[in-house]
Amino acid sequence: MQTPPPYQQQMEIIARNIRKLRLQRKFTVQELAYRCDMERSNLSRIEAGHSNPTLRTLCAISRALEVPLVELFR
Repeated sequence: MQTPPPYQQQMEIIARNIRKLRLQRKFTVQELAYRCDMERSNLSRIEAGHSNPTLRTLCAISRALEVPLVELFR
């Protein structure tokens, strides 16, 4: 099995962290999307690792989750 490129690995980490933090706060996808001023479907794609979010989007997500941006990358 071929190892995903480092970029894809990082996107999977970000997606997993967003979902984990969202669930810890007991937010639905819809609620977090609302807090980020984005469509629910866009947030779902980000959480699934199927989207390439901009820095602006990641900042909005980290603000809505009330965590430093770096927490999405760990």
